[in-house]
Amino acid sequence: MITHIKGKMVEKNPTDVVIDCNGVGYLLNISLNTFSQIPEQENIQLFTHLQVKEDSHSLYGFVTKGEREVFRLLISVSGIGTNTARTMLSSLTPKQIREGIATEDVALIQSIKGIGIKTAQRVIIDLKDKIIKIYDIDEVSVNRSNTNKDEALSALEVLGFTKKQAERVVDKIVVAQPEATVEALIKQALKKL
Repeated sequence: MITHIKGKMVEKNPTDVVIDCNGVGYLLNISLNTFSQIPEQENIQLFTHLQVKEDSHSLYGFVTKGEREVFRLLISVSGIGTNTARTMLSSLTPKQIREGIATEDVALIQSIKGIGIKTAQRVIIDLKDKIIKIYDIDEVSVNRSNTNKDEALSALEVLGFTKKQAERVVDKIVVAQPEATVEALIKQALKKL
């Protein structure tokens, strides 16, 4: 119903903004991802999603249509409400969520506060095919980078690091440098472990 709101930003908080549009102030719930990307200018435009419940009408705002699309995909999963989807988009970027789902990275999705293993698996099962189709993610390139990560983790385990400890560090490196080679992953991980 309401696809975007353009107007003067009156208030900006990490979880919401108020936009004055011709004398009417709209409260939009936002993610930290959107908060960090809102330009520091008076007039802004945010893409919106309107949620209508029996007891409330809530607007959610997004800097990009891409983030809104990921939000809508997430809330289509049974057990994922708007607040959980917003938490997911506050913890990871839309791109990280898309790639995590496409690569079946349960650990990445589960690393989000409030997401257990069953919910993470459900998100991946429900959305993997949609994500790959919508965003035309090439499964071959996804698997290749995953292979580099797996090889780096195996090497670090052989060197005596625990799998959990190594995985945390390697995941951060992979997110920052998706094209990193196995050698680069191991070298950088060793500096941080």
